[in-house]
Amino acid sequence: MGNDDTGPELTRRTAIAAAGAGLVAGCSTYGGSSGTPSSAPQAAPPGGTELGAASEIPVGGGKVFADQQVVVTQPVAGTFAAFSAICTHQGCTVGTVANGTIDCPCHGSKFKVADGSVANGPASKPLGKKAVTVANGKITLT
Repeated sequence: MGNDDTGPELTRRTAIAAAGAGLVAGCSTYGGSSGTPSSAPQAAPPGGTELGAASEIPVGGGKVFADQQVVVTQPVAGTFAAFSAICTHQGCTVGTVANGTIDCPCHGSKFKVADGSVANGPASKPLGKKAVTVANGKITLT
């Protein structure tokens, strides 16, 4: 057997190259080196995205998951709510949850932890609701 371009080795190389190109294409929806999503939304994997332990969410407070652009709150013990972490005023990511509100650092808007409604402007619309489940002590964005 000679070293020609029609043997099984070429097929293996072609398959490896094609798989590598697929991996690169799969990552191409993320912009820059920061890993932030581009405008093309990513579908959640089957079963959703695990955010963390329910114990990380204080009663009467919450936690911002900036990478997933979601904020999860626990207004009363055992009741969890989730909202978009994108402020409805000018699109900043909310920064903290304190004193019963979800707070945006850009212009001072505040949203209620119970329902995402505006507690203090300049925002005039509530945060969008998100769906989460809590099972086995874990919070999952669905």
